[in-house]
Formats: sequence, structure tokens, C-alpha cells
Amino acid sequence: MSVLVVGLSHRTAPVALLERVSVSGDALVKLLHDVQRDLHVAEAMVVSTCNRVEVYAEVDRFHAAVTSLSRLLGTHSGVPMEQLAAHLYVHYEDRAVEHLFSVCAGLDSMVVGEGQILGQVRSALKLAQEEGTLGPTLNELVQQSLRVGKRAHTETGIDRAGASLVGVGLTLAERVLGPIQGRRALVVGAGSMSALSAATLHRAGVTDIVVVNRTYERAARLAQTVGGRAAEFGELTAELARADLVVSCTGATDVVITADMVTPREMFLLDLALPHDVDPAVRNLPGVTLVDLESMQNGDADAGTDDGGRAEAVTAVRGIVAEEVTAYLSAERAARVTPTVVALRSKAAQVVEAELGRLTARVPELDGRMRDEVTQTVRRVVDKLLHEPTVRVKQLAESPAGDHYAEALRELFNLDPKVPDAVRRIEKSGPGKKEAGL
Repeated sequence: MSVLVVGLSHRTAPVALLERVSVSGDALVKLLHDVQRDLHVAEAMVVSTCNRVEVYAEVDRFHAAVTSLSRLLGTHSGVPMEQLAAHLYVHYEDRAVEHLFSVCAGLDSMVVGEGQILGQVRSALKLAQEEGTLGPTLNELVQQSLRVGKRAHTETGIDRAGASLVGVGLTLAERVLGPIQGRRALVVGAGSMSALSAATLHRAGVTDIVVVNRTYERAARLAQTVGGRAAEFGELTAELARADLVVSCTGATDVVITADMVTPREMFLLDLALPHDVDPAVRNLPGVTLVDLESMQNGDADAGTDDGGRAEAVTAVRGIVAEEVTAYLSAERAARVTPTVVALRSKAAQVVEAELGRLTARVPELDGRMRDEVTQTVRRVVDKLLHEPTVRVKQLAESPAGDHYAEALRELFNLDPKVPDAVRRIEKSGPGKKEAGL
């Protein structure tokens, strides 16, 4: 079984297409289960954010699985395959590991280094765990990728070099409005991105913050954290008329802010939702500036960043990712040979016991002390003979062609393939289940 990634992102697809493919809520859960039920898939996880939709799966067939996962993305989005295929990318085995590590480290984000992706991958992991579509292979890979992402953000300046989408948006807002301290801000939505927006506004010195959400209680809780106030969703138009700066990020499938709800005047709207929360026609209103993911994708995402510092941080993070990928793949390859080594030692133990049984039958006059001495001697000889090849095969297994050494060992010693498979099942069952498995 091997890890496969099929997806599309802001690097390969326009925002309009990402909007159509993006899934959330019940639709995300359905896609997750449909992927996991595929004939060639053992485990599945889906990462769906404002600028990427990726399916991660443990598969037993490359080409068949790529076809299946691509088809499922097309079916769930309603996008014809001939239109979708040109924007899809595929990563397999080593490249899949490198891709996920790079994503979590912030190297593949629209704004390099933004930290929101860690929370988004963590949410995808939690959903897959709750829905039972995740197994030990993907679980370990994703957990490790989150550790790599945390290390990249802790050890380098990638966070400072590439601000979050919210930070970049506020930098653009200041270009239009001037200093945002003292301005009235409106946050539409109460999810994680809205919470980040409210916190960023508060840290920037904005003291007049209003939160509007379809569920008033959630709006009130978020507003309280930043010393703001909440308003009912029905008051959205009235709050828009009072706001200088609007940040909108809801999970709505339709437009939330239409052109007729906005009063023409100096005003800045930041739309971080996918699909769009704000009608693009708002751009035509005098004095009103609208920035959304599409406009950021087309060149505004790097506003306010230090190119020299960013380049240095990116280089450092790439070094961390390369180091971590090598370590992960070496450990993973070494682990693959363990069941074969166990099978070899198990066969050797069976041979020893059988020969000792024959010796006892042929020489019944051996007393207990002599029998124990012979037994220990035979076992020591076998252990010494097996020690060097088993240690060596574990070392060789860490190389890119490591699987071939385990295969050679199975062929040379005519090992029963059922034994390594049984060991793998016991190992994958996790702590506390080995005794039951044996």
C-alpha cells in the first residue's frame, strides 16, 4: 500500500474553479466516505480550504486509484472531467510525503508561511479520525507533517516573512483607508478565519469591532473575545452602512453581501470566503474597494512582505522539509522490513525446536542439564548467524530500493508470506492489541 495525493490548488486552478470543487459540512463527509469505499483505497483524508482541495489516500493501485479519486472530485463538484483534469496534480509515495510536509510548513500557501494551514490540516485529520476513514499509515504521516509544520514555524522566520491572508488583507486596507486604528470594522461570520480576522483587527488597534453571524450566540462569543459587540444577521445591511472595513468569511454557498446592501463611499471589503461572500459587482460602486481571494491570487498576496527575509526563511524551511522527508522515509522503509525479519526469526526458532525435539527422541538418555546446555548452544549459534544479516537488511531497507532487500530475504529463506502479513496486521492494530493478535 502507498500514499497518493490528488488535488488542485491556487497554484493550478483559478479561484472560480476552486469555488466549485471546494466542499464542506455534509458534502465533505460524503466525499470522504466515497473515497474510502473505493475498491483501491484503504484510508482517506480530505483537505478542503479556501485555496486547495486535496484527497489523501492509502492505495494499492496507482493508476486505478488516480482515476477513481479524480472521478470522485468531478462527481462531487459537478465539474466535467475534461475541464477538471487540466488543473489536477498527483503526488505518489515519496512525493506525496514531501508535498504534505511542504503544505504544513507553509511553502505551498497563497501567502508563503501563513499558519492557518496547520489548523486546517489538523481539522481534516480530526474529521477523518471521527468518521473512521483514517488508518495507521495516514495518521502517522499527517501527525508527522503537523510536527514538521510546527518546527518550520518555530525555528525560522517564515511566519514573519509571509503574513496570513488576513494580515495581507489589512495591509491592503491601509493602502486605501490609511491607518485603520479608530476605524469601524465589521466581521461577517464566526468561524476560525473570522476569529483570526477579529483578533488581527484587535491587535492592529481597531477598537470598534462588530461581529455578525447567522447564529447570534456564536457572534456574541467571538465579539466578547475582542471587546466588540454582536449584531443579529438581519442587521447586516445597517452594520455595513456604518463600517469602514469589512472582513467576510462565512460557510455560505450563496452571496451574503450584495451590491444593493452597500452604500457607495470610501470603504474596504476583504472577502476571504470560498465560494465568494461578496458580490463582485460591489467593485463598481464609487469609493468602494473589494479584495477577494482571486485578486490576491493575481498579485496582491505578497503585499507588505520583506522579499529578502522571505527568501532566507523559505530556504531554511525547505532545508527542514528535506531533512524531515529523508528521516521519515528512512524510518518508514526500515519499518517495512521488520515483519520479514520477524518471520525469519520465527522460522529459525521453529527449525531449532524441531531439531531439538529430534535430538531428544534419538538420545533419550540426555539428562536435563545436558539438554539445557545443548539447547542454549544451538540457539546462540542461530542468533549469531542471523544477527548480522538482520541488522544489515534493516540498514539497507532505509535506502530508496530498500523493499528489494526484504523481498530477497523472503525468497532466499522461502518465508511464508502469511507470517509478515500477520505481523503487519498486529503492528497496525496498535498498542494493547498485539497479545490478542497472537
